[in-house]
Amino acid sequence: MDGDPKHLQADGLGCHAGADQLEAAARAAGKSDVLDQFAKDYPQGPHDKPQSMCPAFGSLRVGLRMRRVGTVLSGSACCVYGLTFVSHFYGARRSVGYVPFNSETLVTGKLFEDIRDAVHKMADPDRYDAIVVTNLCVPTASGVPLRLLPDEINGVRIVGIDVPGFGVPTHAEAKDVLAGAMLNYARQEIEAGPVQAPASGKSDRPTVTMLGEMFPADPMIIGQMLAPMGLAAGPVVPCREWRELYSALDCGAVAAIHPFYSAAMREFDQAGRPIVGSAPVGADGVAHWLSGIGDAFGLSAEKVATAQNAFVGATKAALSETRIDGTITLSGYEGSELLVARLLIESGANVPYVGTACHATEQSKWDRDWLEAHGCKVVARASLEDDLAAMEGVQPDLAIGTTPVVQHAKEHGIPGLYYTNLISARPLMGPAGAGSLAQVINAAIAGKDRLNKMTSFFEGVGTEDTAGVWEGDPNLRPDFRAQHQKKLDKQARAAKAQEMI
Repeated sequence: MDGDPKHLQADGLGCHAGADQLEAAARAAGKSDVLDQFAKDYPQGPHDKPQSMCPAFGSLRVGLRMRRVGTVLSGSACCVYGLTFVSHFYGARRSVGYVPFNSETLVTGKLFEDIRDAVHKMADPDRYDAIVVTNLCVPTASGVPLRLLPDEINGVRIVGIDVPGFGVPTHAEAKDVLAGAMLNYARQEIEAGPVQAPASGKSDRPTVTMLGEMFPADPMIIGQMLAPMGLAAGPVVPCREWRELYSALDCGAVAAIHPFYSAAMREFDQAGRPIVGSAPVGADGVAHWLSGIGDAFGLSAEKVATAQNAFVGATKAALSETRIDGTITLSGYEGSELLVARLLIESGANVPYVGTACHATEQSKWDRDWLEAHGCKVVARASLEDDLAAMEGVQPDLAIGTTPVVQHAKEHGIPGLYYTNLISARPLMGPAGAGSLAQVINAAIAGKDRLNKMTSFFEGVGTEDTAGVWEGDPNLRPDFRAQHQKKLDKQARAAKAQEMI
């Protein structure tokens, strides 16, 4: 084992152990370098723990979307069950491997041996190009050393990553953990000698690799905008097959559409590829982004102007035809929130607040500055409490956000739209993206009267202690509640005193 985890008590190894305990155990077990890199790549700020689903879902989803890539999870059975369930809920059509453990195999190092045996059994080159092995919280905290796995078995690449909830703040950033690990592996393969050509062939024009998951039509739209400059759209990272990683690295520049992919950007930096922030969203965004791409490739002002003249005007025209009238608060954890906020504002909406659970980077600076110049408060690493406070303070015509934000909004008679399924799953780029949001947003805003009628209809049904239907008054026991509160206060004082020692 990597370090000696025998100091860990079996009861303290469960997922119920606090993040601080798990992090301390991981460092004691030799995982300090991993956690330190996470802290650099994904600085946490006030939003210091996941408030969405388990972060490992992000990396799991990336692996499951890739052809000829096998996936193995190492973690508590309850965690693996939940991750497997949600991956299939979101359309995964392949099995997820699982290496179970108990306290004995975890502490003695047998778990690592079991993982090694599992990947040896799975490593069939006729079925797989790569196998991804992921440590969840408990194996990471115990120092299970995936770095000691073979780099390849029978020609099948073995990629081991740690994705603990106490180190990776959001599932969006966990996508970057795996994307960065795969790019690192592929870059070393390229440096070692010739690699396979992409299945789709090599472009006859310099390409722009796009970083961040997008609506399927967006890469094609970006390709149309690049064509007048003599450029082509390259692969989208996270990729859908291993050979696309080589094409992604063999680009002229990288477009950080989702700007939080710190590990992936580090690999592109190592490969000497310039990185352009923001995205061609809205008329201002199209003009700025095309200019940035032109600078990255050293193109003439005339070539850039040709592309701008063709697409900035078209985007403005599309925006003028699909106006949005209303005040909107926006929040989410996908990483594209700033782009959507910009598009809403250029569509005519008033957006006083946008919160993103992802961290701020240099590549998102232009978006933040643009939004703030247009009267929008931008909060990176926004918490659920930040998002709810903004919504309650603004009282918008529409709240776009995560499930609890939307639920809270509708309870108060404010229309709400779930960001992930209804907003981020739409085209955003260029002229095609300009009108993609107006219909669903205007329809939601128009539903406020219906929500008010529903709120009025259910008035008096009850909330909290009085929720539901009662024939008489509920049997409240304020004395029990006060007694329990005293216990909580005593525990809080003891914890505070312990911090001061």
